[in-house]
Amino acid sequence: MAAGGRVRFNVGGQVFETTTTTLANAGRDSMLGALLDSSWNVSSSSPSGGGVAEYFIDRNPACFAVLLDLLRTGSLHVPPHLPEKLLYREALYYGLLDHVRAARWGAFDGDRIRLAESVPGRAPGDGTAIRAAPDGGCCVAHGGAVRVYNWMLDERRPVSLDHSQVNDAAYLDAATLLIAARERLGKRDGGMAAFSAVSGDLRHRFRVAHDRQVKSFTAGAMAFDQESRIFASCKGRLNEYGIGVWDRVTGEQADFFYEHPGCALGDADKLQWLDATNALMVATLFPKADNCFIGLLDFRAKNVVWSWSDAGVAASLDDKRVLHAIAMEDERSVCVINQYDDLGFLDLRSGAGGVRWSSRSKLMNRKVPGEESCYPKLATHGGQLFSSMNDSISVFSGPEYVLTSTLRRSHGGAICDFSIGGDRLFALHNEENVFDVWETPPPPII
Repeated sequence: MAAGGRVRFNVGGQVFETTTTTLANAGRDSMLGALLDSSWNVSSSSPSGGGVAEYFIDRNPACFAVLLDLLRTGSLHVPPHLPEKLLYREALYYGLLDHVRAARWGAFDGDRIRLAESVPGRAPGDGTAIRAAPDGGCCVAHGGAVRVYNWMLDERRPVSLDHSQVNDAAYLDAATLLIAARERLGKRDGGMAAFSAVSGDLRHRFRVAHDRQVKSFTAGAMAFDQESRIFASCKGRLNEYGIGVWDRVTGEQADFFYEHPGCALGDADKLQWLDATNALMVATLFPKADNCFIGLLDFRAKNVVWSWSDAGVAASLDDKRVLHAIAMEDERSVCVINQYDDLGFLDLRSGAGGVRWSSRSKLMNRKVPGEESCYPKLATHGGQLFSSMNDSISVFSGPEYVLTSTLRRSHGGAICDFSIGGDRLFALHNEENVFDVWETPPPPII
């Protein structure tokens, strides 16, 4: 096909004409882009006089018109009468699903995101956790099941653990879901396993061995490094507490960091790998533990290289208790939050010193009388800091983390968990078992 030439398509009886330049925007991995490859054999009809080549495609012409306009302009305009799910199906056929997804929402920006959709849950009871997938989908843990949604928010086959309580869930990649579960007394179940995020099928069960004996355990918080390791907090029945390590390729146990005196690891609420520091942050917090502990673990030296704890500090009901923690993206500090929605910071470059609290967010505490509260959560993304409290999520920006935005919807109750990934923010509410999807509008085409 000549570069810059015209191409004609007969799609379901309706004729469209475009150029090879427009088709090139589809990419060589797409059906339309492959037409530019001379080695790709596709039947076409062309007049003997060398006129415009015409290709017949027996598909929906209305969807083709939208997709062709997307390739021409880079903008997605869906007519009101055209169901989006039908458009997604046709985009999948042409290999343009990634183009549609990229045009649906822009790069994530906490100060520009808008509520795109609210998805009602189908499982009874409060949700345990919500996790964003790398491709814009998500999963929601409820009791002994994890409900999985693709980026179009179609529900896939759920993962059921046969009455075992789900403690945590995480995406190893867009197709693989890791689930940590509680061991039931006398059942020798629980632990951690990998499931297909598409079919829900079990792919691998991770084992823990102590003194060369495989033991059952309860798995909690999970994390990954940038190489090939998976980390999870582990509690064995014989006080075998610590952090298990597995090779993400083979699935075999690679290491185990046993709990040191004064370092609560097996009950950890949060694990986070720090690339620059080459260490794992472990946070065990109130109310799971009476005393909060945050530490950095060096697996090469089997040592705790930095730690902070409020053990030994007299506490009253009015004292500030750390309820969640996250290492900042520059890996210089750990941000913590208390029951008053105050943010605090711990300096990772110093071996001494306490939490540097800031009460600037205390004035934002908007708890509705009679409404059930949820413990606050923290997240970072793109240099911004996010914190949930009651029914809203606050966004802090800049080097001083100044409050710049507040995300809230009108109903659903308090936010019990939220997660950022795939250029989306997912917020799980506790009262109506519903989660919200927040997206950044695409930039205007000028």
